Amino acid sequence: MEGIARLIIGKESADPEKRNIVWNMIGSFLYAFASMVLTIAVVRIAGGDAGGIFTFAFTTFGQHMFMVGYFGIRPFQITDTANRYSFGDYLGLRFMTCAFALAFGLVYVFANGYTFEKAATVFLMVVYKVIDALADTYEAEFQRQGSLYLTGKSNAFRTLISVSVFLVALAATRELVPASMAAVAAQIAGFAVFDAAVIRALPSVDWKSYPGRKAQLFRDNLLLFFSVILDFYIFSAAKYAVENHMLDRDMAVFGAIFMPTSVINLVAGFVIRPYLTKLSLEWELGRTGRFGRLIGRLAAVIAALTVLAVGGAWFLGIPVLGLLYSNLNDALKECRPALVLIILGGALNAFMSLFYYALVIMKKQKMIFAGYAAVSVLAVVLSGRFVAQSGIFGGALSYLILMAVLAAVFGAAALVSAGKREKGGAA
Repeated sequence: MEGIARLIIGKESADPEKRNIVWNMIGSFLYAFASMVLTIAVVRIAGGDAGGIFTFAFTTFGQHMFMVGYFGIRPFQITDTANRYSFGDYLGLRFMTCAFALAFGLVYVFANGYTFEKAATVFLMVVYKVIDALADTYEAEFQRQGSLYLTGKSNAFRTLISVSVFLVALAATRELVPASMAAVAAQIAGFAVFDAAVIRALPSVDWKSYPGRKAQLFRDNLLLFFSVILDFYIFSAAKYAVENHMLDRDMAVFGAIFMPTSVINLVAGFVIRPYLTKLSLEWELGRTGRFGRLIGRLAAVIAALTVLAVGGAWFLGIPVLGLLYSNLNDALKECRPALVLIILGGALNAFMSLFYYALVIMKKQKMIFAGYAAVSVLAVVLSGRFVAQSGIFGGALSYLILMAVLAAVFGAAALVSAGKREKGGAA
């Protein structure tokens, strides 16, 4: 395992920043692409109803349990450049949050009275996503130590292995449960090789967990935890509404037109992630003007990409989705307006992510939580009502409204916070 880890780490690069960016792009692309490939494959191989079950299990509830295990702590960890907490502290807390996510997932599937196939698939995808959340602690440490390329490699290879195993098992059995079990086994193997083994080969990882530090870390990140849980609920409120008010096949259709948001989030990650450390340093050094200008340049790139995405969605979106989800082609033909609304909502979500990271760097957790709490109440009020009245179009419209409100709230909060610091003479 040590030899494999050394092989993964590789030799020193003449251009480490380029290597970090390239591998981060590869890993992020494959991670986002996996959701598309898997949902398309399930619909085409196992049918629309199975596709709806898997869409909810993998991209909605399973991902929500990932957020529980994730605890909102990654931005805090990768910007902890002063090493206020050790890797052992971060890992110890993550073990506890992942255990809670598994327990909650088990209770959820029993409480909802699902069929065996649906209950087993949903819980297995919870296990799959919780392993992702545990791996994220290791990958955040790679990034904190300036080795973002190792994060990209882990994402890339773990995804390739688990997705390939899932697809082979699904093709052989045409059943979700055995395919999901195979994917979980592959995910565990990938984590052992590309995260657990690799980090032990790095020289400067502090494994010691100091007394009282996990409790302090928990308190420091509690608002961020509730924030990411509310964030994903807001992001997925329309999906939960479709799950509650419509059929599994409708969930598959909604998942299909929601799929392009994965591409938007992926591109936003390409644009934002490599600059997080630089943004943190600019803020810590009191360079508020430089910090603001960098945020502005990133926002301009997202805006330009939004124009391209909306145009592509209107002219090419439904024909392309119809080819990919051939089993759902007739239902998708009615969904062009809903698709455009979702694309716009996805772009606004990218802006929201940028402003969210700015507020994390500013240490404005209370502002973040207040914004999420207010908009989550709006999500409860809007989503179910819109879906019940207008079906898939109602779900898309509610998603757009929620993303617009959240982006506006976070953007205003970041602007006010930066302005106050500028007035205070910190820059």
